[in-house]
Amino acid sequence: MIKEINRAVEFLKKRGIDKPEVGVILGTGLGNLFVKEFKSPVAIPYNSIPHFPISTVEFHKGRLIYGKVKGKKVLAMQGRFHYYEGYDLRQITLPVRVMQLLGIEYLLISNAAGNLNPKWSKGQLMLLDDHINLLPDNPLRGENFEMFGPRFPDMSQPYSKILNSKLKQIARAKKIKLNEGVYAAVPGPNLETRAEYRFLRTIGADAVGMSTVPEVIVANHMGLPCCAVSVLTDDCDPDNLQPVDLATIVKVAGKAEPKLTELYVELIRLL
Repeated sequence: MIKEINRAVEFLKKRGIDKPEVGVILGTGLGNLFVKEFKSPVAIPYNSIPHFPISTVEFHKGRLIYGKVKGKKVLAMQGRFHYYEGYDLRQITLPVRVMQLLGIEYLLISNAAGNLNPKWSKGQLMLLDDHINLLPDNPLRGENFEMFGPRFPDMSQPYSKILNSKLKQIARAKKIKLNEGVYAAVPGPNLETRAEYRFLRTIGADAVGMSTVPEVIVANHMGLPCCAVSVLTDDCDPDNLQPVDLATIVKVAGKAEPKLTELYVELIRLL
């Protein structure tokens, strides 16, 4: 694994990626507006990077974008990888390790998620304060490499208090509604049944999705401060459940994208 990571790092350095300060992972239906914030961007397709997985999901661009946002060097993944695509969690999180070795000091994550909280509604944003990992694997399973982090990393505060505090301050200043809650990660790719939504609510989840948690585990393993914001794309009320499809999810994410972009661009400016 270390050889694969180092090969990808060296390749990207040769392509001009020089000590990025902030890494960003852009989720389903997100990222088009954020990418427009880059000054003199360089785009590198995943399929040209050694040992990078290929994004197979519709609406995921599948490329790294490098450039400056608000004066900071930013490296963004426009499209991410998921367990349901057939990748193992080490493959899914390899880009996070690559970005950290390239120099990023912060990791900002976004995703589309189903809303489980009856007090909220689709189209709103949720700041992740904690998560529940229901994936059937862990990216740290197997041999531990001390150069990255300890065998048993602490997860008492997986999302940076400092970054979350800044995001809440930005949201208040810009009058953007930003809920705060717990994200549950499930394998997918199917959406959940009514009984599964009841179970997720019972165990304390406010939103459910199929990503983010593996990347956050690896970021914590490396001591990399991270934050994550979900766009709540559908209401998962088991007593009034309506069918939903990917096109609808992407449409709702697109409507919320300007607010999420505004939050993250301002956060980058303040870092």
